[in-house]
Amino acid sequence: METKNKEKAVKKAAAIKPAARKPKAPKEEKKPAVKVGYVALLGRPNVGKSTLLNTLLGQKVAIVSDKPQTTRISILGIKTTEKGQIIFIDNPGIHKPLHALNRRMMNFVYSSLETSDLLCLLIDATQPFGHGDEFVIETLRKVKTPLFLLINKVDVVRKDKVLPIIEKYKDLLPFKEIIPVSALTGINLDVLEDLIYKSLPEAVKIYSDDEISDQSERFLLAEIVREKVLKHVKEELPFSTAVYIDGIEKKVLTDKDGNPRPMTFIRTSIFVERDNHRKIIIGRRGSLIKQIGIEARKEIEEILATEIYLGLQVRVRPQWRDSEDVLDLIEGQKG
Repeated sequence: METKNKEKAVKKAAAIKPAARKPKAPKEEKKPAVKVGYVALLGRPNVGKSTLLNTLLGQKVAIVSDKPQTTRISILGIKTTEKGQIIFIDNPGIHKPLHALNRRMMNFVYSSLETSDLLCLLIDATQPFGHGDEFVIETLRKVKTPLFLLINKVDVVRKDKVLPIIEKYKDLLPFKEIIPVSALTGINLDVLEDLIYKSLPEAVKIYSDDEISDQSERFLLAEIVREKVLKHVKEELPFSTAVYIDGIEKKVLTDKDGNPRPMTFIRTSIFVERDNHRKIIIGRRGSLIKQIGIEARKEIEEILATEIYLGLQVRVRPQWRDSEDVLDLIEGQKG
């Protein structure tokens, strides 16, 4: 009887014994928080936005010219560091649109105002405040996105000239930061980058660490050719010139010793609106178009790391700046 009672007690104890716990899964290590966001570079034409982008990234992703309205399409420049990822948006200069081309350019600006986490207004410290600046201020007045003011070209103006600029602008818009910089020499760009990171939200990186821009190879090559055209033309030609890559063909030829010779053939159209513009770009006995080709070919060969043949054809397309078909063609190169 006693033995049976013991057996019952053992069974009862076993029934109420807690189930063996499963071993805890190792805790997943949390990835360190990083700052990620879009930063729009804004300002009047020719204030140094593209130069600033190239210097911030440490390499050329946007063409640079002393001619206004060089940038026609927003270009992303992606900088990834251990702190996070800044996606800079290099925008066309803010201006009153006169053609379909200009309206498209301003649409890129308006889009970046709506989608960016931070805006950087770049001004030229060497230029007086004018009607163009008033138009920029009015464009930004209703924007609620955090805004930095970057006073560019402080490397070429006296320090006592910068303070009046700060006094002028500080009451025009609610700037979160006002930073004197030099897009060309890099003055205070480390300060700018730190302040940008502090202003961006924590998020997952949008692009891989090795991506630096969103533009296609075709678009980049067309822009390089256009940059060389802008370098050599004056007056209204910079505004009425566009470049389209008709085709890219890569071949492996054989040299005189039988060795493989990689070669890239690039066919390019340069659009102008008038026949006299065509004659200007071609130059006397083809001298100018030859020089444009030499300079563009040299830079493209460095990028593609291959020998290239660059064919340049100057084509007259009257009023192409108001032609949606031509604008779609050129804009579509970006990919």
